[in-house]
Amino acid sequence: MYLVQDKGGAIALMLAALLFLGTWPAVLTLLERRGRLPQHTYLDYSITNLLAAVIIALTLGQIGDSTPEMPNFITQLGQDNWPSTLFAMAGGIVLSLGNLSTQYAWAYVGLSVTEVISSSITVVIGTTLNYFLDDRINRAEILFPGAACFLVAVCLGSAVHSSNAADNTKKLSGSSNEPRDLEDGGLVSGSNINSEKAKVGTAEFLIQLENKRSIKVIGSNTFLGLSIVFFAGICFSLFSPAFNLATNDQWHTLNQGVPHLVVYTAFFYFSSSCFIVGIGLNIYFLYKPVLGLPRSSFTAYLKDWKGRHWALLAGLLCGFGNGFQFMGGQAAGYAAADSVQALPLVSTFWGIVLFGEYRRSSRRTYVLLVSMLFMFVVAVGVLMASSGHRKS
Repeated sequence: MYLVQDKGGAIALMLAALLFLGTWPAVLTLLERRGRLPQHTYLDYSITNLLAAVIIALTLGQIGDSTPEMPNFITQLGQDNWPSTLFAMAGGIVLSLGNLSTQYAWAYVGLSVTEVISSSITVVIGTTLNYFLDDRINRAEILFPGAACFLVAVCLGSAVHSSNAADNTKKLSGSSNEPRDLEDGGLVSGSNINSEKAKVGTAEFLIQLENKRSIKVIGSNTFLGLSIVFFAGICFSLFSPAFNLATNDQWHTLNQGVPHLVVYTAFFYFSSSCFIVGIGLNIYFLYKPVLGLPRSSFTAYLKDWKGRHWALLAGLLCGFGNGFQFMGGQAAGYAAADSVQALPLVSTFWGIVLFGEYRRSSRRTYVLLVSMLFMFVVAVGVLMASSGHRKS
């Protein structure tokens, strides 16, 4: 079994996890904006998310000889470690609920602000829990200022969203194509809109996007979207501490002589429960959709190949991203591994490049955006600098 033994390797894994975990939300957002039902997308995503865990377990988890203290993946599947297994599966359940929630929040609140708020909750709650679970192996004088940097970035991110929303409202109010039922939450009519593709950032572009996307958001209740984001953030803050307990048994739930779950076995159980919850809920949502989405069926899902390759890619990115985060956390401490919660830095980049977010916005929005990105760079650097080395 392969284990990361040095701080440099752990940091490299965390950087890779940061890139992957910041990219897959942009891929799912792209599909929603193109009109694919989120239920169909999440079913595809769930399949490859589990596949990534299986690949990691059967390769890195099987490298080298198995020892009593550090058994290989397949050897450990038959051992009496059910308390740790339950912790790992609990982590997978809350992660699945969080991911499922954010795919709706991205439409209502926006990609950048959703990731910023959920990440801030994860840092404040999850990093604090992991610091104490890890027997304080991270340097507190660096770790908690890093968490404070995240909070500053969160405030800046919220200001970016507020400023950009005001810019969009101003654009729509000044557009001759603005539908009259916009404020009433009605669907946007496309009859008055130029059939040509509108320029990114214009009112016409915003209205064309609303007509195309699967989740209609213009005129929606902002508090509904924010409540979904806060629920997701609480879920995200719990999955890493649960995984920490699964691999390190700080509460001494295992019988004497039973080895701790290795990171690969825990990740397999974690991803399995994530898969079961994601598949079950989304099959239910096919027939009982939420938030005004149209009803679908499992047969319709199987026939929907539009954008399926992107959804499958998103599952791989998320699966490998989570795996790398846990591998880095096992070596350097899960509190430091939570630095991947700077993923809004990556998501905001993709939001600008792929979706044209903040195009034709005010100078105030641009200043706030640059300030937020700078603070995220500082935050991820400080949290990584706090990483220690776990004692054997």
